[in-house]
Amino acid sequence: MVNVVVLLNSPAEVQRAYRDGITAIDPALAVEVINDVDHIDPLLPTMDVLMTYGTFLRGRSDEIFAKSPRLRWIQALGTGIDGLIPGSRNDIVVTSIRGIHDAAVSEAVFAMMLALSRDLPRSIRNQDRQVWDRQPSRLLDGKTVGILGVGLIGAALAPRCKAFGMKVVGITARTGRIDHFDELRPRSDLPAAVGDLDFLIVLAPFTAENRHLVNAAILSAMKPTSCLVNVARGGVIDEDALIDALTNGRIAGAALDVFATEPLPQGHPLWSMPNVIVTPHTAGMNVDYVSRALPFIRKNVAAFKAGDFAGMTGLVEQPKPQADEQRARSRPSATTPA
Repeated sequence: MVNVVVLLNSPAEVQRAYRDGITAIDPALAVEVINDVDHIDPLLPTMDVLMTYGTFLRGRSDEIFAKSPRLRWIQALGTGIDGLIPGSRNDIVVTSIRGIHDAAVSEAVFAMMLALSRDLPRSIRNQDRQVWDRQPSRLLDGKTVGILGVGLIGAALAPRCKAFGMKVVGITARTGRIDHFDELRPRSDLPAAVGDLDFLIVLAPFTAENRHLVNAAILSAMKPTSCLVNVARGGVIDEDALIDALTNGRIAGAALDVFATEPLPQGHPLWSMPNVIVTPHTAGMNVDYVSRALPFIRKNVAAFKAGDFAGMTGLVEQPKPQADEQRARSRPSATTPA
């Protein structure tokens, strides 16, 4: 029996869909779904597989990995793997579901750009107050959008922007030509890259190098009419610098789906700023998410049980070579005691 722990702070129907879907993959999987990391401790001694998001571990990653002697595979249920890399263990394989967010996040970005350009929050506030207040909107047509982080989501977003008549700039270390991008600019000179943008879309992953990548200097280099959209990770942006820039008119607005601290604390300035749209880390969420995730998990379960780590989809970290007999002892299988 392989013991699988699924940690999901999600609605009950989503938890049931994962439990039923993973159980259906292989009857030799014993699946336990929990909704809070505080419930994980009794499961650690026998946990072979952990499926979750790094943010759900709430900073307890190293402790959890150290107390899980049988843990050999961590499946991130999204693209991000921050908080899921077991630095003190070289016998745990980590996989992500790379590519699952392309359509959902790119559509969320587009919704945010439209909402900012048409000031939809103002219209909704006026609707609540029954106020008839007509204001001109800004067009996306003819505007320049910069995509910071040209990966799979950026590749899905770019043609959507082109369809609306926008100039699309990729800010990346990559060179050459990429379909649907009018221009590539070096990330190494970020202040120069953002100077003429109408929208800066942050898609860069959160790493030590990318912490506060978008800081006061970058925000000051942007046009006062420009807007920022962040659907990556909160730590990529210096939030204090962003609040200052928004308050003092150095940029026009922001739409934020991710934050340095989540949930965004009550009373935080970003909640009440009229030129900010706040969404609760939902850019990638959609009603089809589980059905799109299960094929990745199905393939990885088969590879894991066969000991074929190299054949797993979305492989991030692979165990260092071990002696065959050591690997046989450490790798869980269908015959591992429950």
